[in-house]
Amino acid sequence: MAKWLRFEQDGQVGFGTLENETIHIHSGDMFSGAERTGETAALADVKIVTPCDPSKMVCLWNNFRALTAKMEGEIPEEPLWFLKAPSSYSGTDEIIRRPQSYDGPVVYEGEIGIVIAKTCSRVSETDIGDYIFGYTCINDITAVKIISKDATFAQWTRSKSYDGFGVFGPVIATDVDPMALTIRTVLNGDERQNYPVNDMTFPPHKLTSLISHDVTLMPGDIIACGTSVGVGSMKEPENSVEITIDEIGTLSNTFLN
Repeated sequence: MAKWLRFEQDGQVGFGTLENETIHIHSGDMFSGAERTGETAALADVKIVTPCDPSKMVCLWNNFRALTAKMEGEIPEEPLWFLKAPSSYSGTDEIIRRPQSYDGPVVYEGEIGIVIAKTCSRVSETDIGDYIFGYTCINDITAVKIISKDATFAQWTRSKSYDGFGVFGPVIATDVDPMALTIRTVLNGDERQNYPVNDMTFPPHKLTSLISHDVTLMPGDIIACGTSVGVGSMKEPENSVEITIDEIGTLSNTFLN
């Protein structure tokens, strides 16, 4: 397993693999032909930024059976998805602020994200493993009141694309079995979510294959796999949110109301 990340140091963005508290710096392209330079950097001496720069983030709705059951809904026949705007992306330890134009509840959603390795279009589920680079942590922040504000048009993209609302990182973990992982969300020190990836309606390989038949996925693109029970509002003036997935890491942020 490797943990890939990007970092900022002396005004420059670099990338490499994280081993304990040391970054082994690489050159080239993270997704194609990356090579160690022999240089290292201490994790404490750099600023961690988003581990990749996706052209798009495809996000799932209603993809966990436990949440579907709680909402007394129906299991969908195909993935239900929307997009987050690239301008919403933010990384670990960044401060996210309530949009000035919105006064309703803002919720966290702890999720696992699939990171695409290479151009992926109409790929079978059997072959899709070759197109998945690894997995990362997601906080799919949502201005929930916006979704149904207009009775004629459900505003999923708007509600989830405010600046800072597409949080992911801190690393991309490769060579992990996502179906053995658990997603845990802690809000202000209290555990709010703790659910297994294997409860997905459309698990990672099937999901990625199906989406690749809808849109072409590019290297570094992310599929946010949806969330399960325990989603809630961030109500305090200052909120600490941590999304932890064992074998990947912890995505930490502060949300200011």
